[in-house]
Amino acid sequence: MRLAKLVLGLRSQGVTDPAVLTAIERTPRDLFTPDLFKDRSWEDSALPIACGQTISQPYIVGLMTQALTLEPRSRVLEIGTGSGYQTSVLSRLSRLVYTVERYRTLLRAAEARFEALQITNVITRFGDGFLGWGEQAPFDRILITAAAPDEPIVLLRQLKPSGVLVAPVGKGPVQELRRYAGDGQGGFSMDVLCEVRFVPLLEGVAREL
Repeated sequence: MRLAKLVLGLRSQGVTDPAVLTAIERTPRDLFTPDLFKDRSWEDSALPIACGQTISQPYIVGLMTQALTLEPRSRVLEIGTGSGYQTSVLSRLSRLVYTVERYRTLLRAAEARFEALQITNVITRFGDGFLGWGEQAPFDRILITAAAPDEPIVLLRQLKPSGVLVAPVGKGPVQELRRYAGDGQGGFSMDVLCEVRFVPLLEGVAREL
């Protein structure tokens, strides 16, 4: 009942792609939510997780996923694995998801969840998201789940000429959710989808967590 209410709410807010809604329906958000917040798993709100990070609001997960215009053969790069919730949604709509996380604790917990859900098309990496994953580039789609301080030039260079990158961009507490679409000739168009609030994208890896 709570899941149905959540999906109806997402649809009313503009997340209308049937494949995206189905992927959200099939991804048990409670598995990605800390025990302290289990009773709020199906609320349309962001929730705290370990290492000072958050599991994104389902509406934002749906909006960003929809903006990627994923195809079944897409190879996707995700920057910021976090709890693995967004990763799992992407995995249901793509051929392969490459995901990079700077917190080893978060990555190990996410990997355990992928195994529990029998998700086999996610490839993980403990590393610096600012650098992307050059060895596996170019990607059809790139999703950044933390706020890039400026236009993500390094990651745009790892995108196919006709690819799509979606990212929150901005240095303040409120950022722009941007969609970059390749024109097939090395250039990009950029649209601002809405204002969002994300934790900042940090350089390097966390040594202690």
